[in-house]
Amino acid sequence: MRSDTIEIVEELDQSDQAKVTYFAKLLLKQEKYQALKTEIEQRREEIQQGESISHDEFWDALNV
Repeated sequence: MRSDTIEIVEELDQSDQAKVTYFAKLLLKQEKYQALKTEIEQRREEIQQGESISHDEFWDALNV
């Protein structure tokens, strides 16, 4: 599959190769940050429900 994709992209002119690269990077970026985005949404819900800890509680839990 990978070699087929490379062959297809190589047949495109420089302008179209740049477009394919641009959109591929966007897709990779979305996938890469999906887990972080999900975690942020979960934390946002917890904070709205008052399920957050104070600064002191955080550091006390680390025993630093």
